[in-house]
Amino acid sequence: MSPERSRKLNLKIATVGDASSARPQEFLFGRRVVERRVIDLSQQIPFFAVLWVQFYRFFEIDNCCTLLALREFRDLDDTVELGTRNIKLALRRLRRFARQGAPTELDIPATIRTTANNAGYLDLQMVPERHNTVKVLLFLDIGGSMDEHVRVCEELFSAARGEFKHLEYFYFHNCIYERVWKTNRRRNDNMTPTEEVMRKYGPDYKAIFVGDASMSPYEVSHPGGSVEHWNEEPGAVWLQRLTSHFRRHAWLNPRPRNAWDHAMSISMIRKSIENRMFPLTLGGIDEMAKELNR
Repeated sequence: MSPERSRKLNLKIATVGDASSARPQEFLFGRRVVERRVIDLSQQIPFFAVLWVQFYRFFEIDNCCTLLALREFRDLDDTVELGTRNIKLALRRLRRFARQGAPTELDIPATIRTTANNAGYLDLQMVPERHNTVKVLLFLDIGGSMDEHVRVCEELFSAARGEFKHLEYFYFHNCIYERVWKTNRRRNDNMTPTEEVMRKYGPDYKAIFVGDASMSPYEVSHPGGSVEHWNEEPGAVWLQRLTSHFRRHAWLNPRPRNAWDHAMSISMIRKSIENRMFPLTLGGIDEMAKELNR
């Protein structure tokens, strides 16, 4: 390469003979000096070998092991686990501990007290282990407009399964009607009547509905409004039955709060659940936990 052409490019090119003996080299880009570790990609990946042959031919470089250390990489995606962990921390506000089962844990204050009362003779006192006794029932909207919120719903579902021992879940589409299901692949063959859900799970369960509540208003207010089957009763009727049975209930909406007033169906759902709708964010989960713990 001619000196004049090198000045136009305004960079230094380092030559390495062996990739195993690669050392940090300095490269000048404008007025900034960047230190990079130079390696010989032509000995590792055939694609880079072909690409590099074309490069050194274009710039008239004699040594094909000469590398220009100007490469770009994509950062590792670490938001999935971080999001799940933060949701777990927010869901911990729902926990309620109680001592149940056989006494297997040493009660230190009681042991000290009884030992002192027995003139120093050791008297061990045991208590049952503390367990999280809260019971959660998740109703998850799936499909349609919820496809764009799959990731955040997966994070919530994963966090809830890891945080609560007593967790049950069911799927629905748009609005809850007379049937729900647990497996989407077999939802046409293996459905659970909503009345059976209310018979099986008592009022001590905290019901959490997850969905964007974005649909035709007829799906909430009219018989036959469902887009998948003929519903004899409106969705609002089933929502009122569920919320009357599960007095501690809430709705998490993945859509931003400032968009709720632009959809009539969201306003109708909020009215059916006594205005207990919260955004599916860390702050919204925190608000929901405070509401469910009242």
